[in-house]
Amino acid sequence: MPVAFNDQQMKTVRHLLEHYPRKNAALGDVLHLAQEAFGHLSPEVEEYVAGLMELPVSYVHQVVSFYTLYLRKPVGKYHLMLCDNVSCMICGAGELLEHLRKKLGIEVGGTTADGRFTLWTVECLGACEAAPVIMINDKYYGSLTTRKLDELLDGLE
Repeated sequence: MPVAFNDQQMKTVRHLLEHYPRKNAALGDVLHLAQEAFGHLSPEVEEYVAGLMELPVSYVHQVVSFYTLYLRKPVGKYHLMLCDNVSCMICGAGELLEHLRKKLGIEVGGTTADGRFTLWTVECLGACEAAPVIMINDKYYGSLTTRKLDELLDGLE
């Protein structure tokens, strides 16, 4: 199946390209739109975006591979990103990670067999005041304990 934005998405891309003084300045926004549309940024999506924006594919790939929030392969319905920076680790992120591994039956980087959960650790979510913190898809949850984490996961559809 060829990669292509629908009419509404193309309208958004055109608006973004007009909004910025240089095309490459809109790349982050266009990549987020592409990730939303296609689920992840495969090499085919990178090539498609590069063509739309008249940028080298290598430039687009460098941006995609640099930022951890750009997904380069499919993830589960719920993408769990547990912060493993110092503040979170001191406040119990290591225990939460071990709990998640056992509860979900996967290792970091893995996806459950039913495609429901993907587990990642990330260097920092920038919410040290609420450590330990997890991001599920686009939402942050902090001051976690294993009990709170279980309640949170059990409450997901």
